[in-house]
This record gives sequence, structure tokens and C-alpha cells, in this order.
Amino acid sequence: MPVASLDVFQAIADPSRRQILQMLSKDSLTINALASNFDMSRPAVSKHIKILHTAGFISITDIGRERYCTLNQAGFEELQDFIDHFDKFWATKLKKLETLLNDKFKEK
Repeated sequence: MPVASLDVFQAIADPSRRQILQMLSKDSLTINALASNFDMSRPAVSKHIKILHTAGFISITDIGRERYCTLNQAGFEELQDFIDHFDKFWATKLKKLETLLNDKFKEK
């Protein structure tokens, strides 16, 4: 598994890379199959795949002459941790608001 040396947010900043991740959420695909979905050269798609691989979002397996790309769950952990932080933040804020409103209405 590659060491995540790329900022995960930079890796998913590009719409083409997000589209690749969406496609791989349905099934493992070869690099050629992925490239056929884009209006860009195969080397350009390969560059996007390399970025996703380096960031840990996908793994690549050689099967015969084909290279299959598969989503790598561990690559999404940093994103999930970031989102979880803000989920907790907003849940706390909403709970405080709920308490405040409940106290306000109890006074009446």
C-alpha cells in the first residue's frame, strides 16, 4: 500500500479524479476502461490514477496484461475523520440550541 504523501483534499480537488472514484465505487475497472469514459488521453487519465493511488484512495492490481483499479477504504479515513470532526461540532451546537429553546419555552 502506498504511503499517503499527497494531501487528500488536493487529490480529490479535481473533478476528473472524483469521477474516477465514483466509477470505482461501482466496480473495479482497468485503466483502459476508466480512460474510455473521458475526453482526454490515456496518459492524462493514468496521471490522475497515479495521484489517487499515491494519496491512498485506490489500489492497483496487475492481472495478466491488465491493471485493475479498486477503491481502497483506508484512503478515505482522513476525509472521514475531517467530516466526523465537523459532524460532532454541529451536533454539539444544535444540542445547545435545543437546550436553550427548551429552557426558553419552559419559562413561559
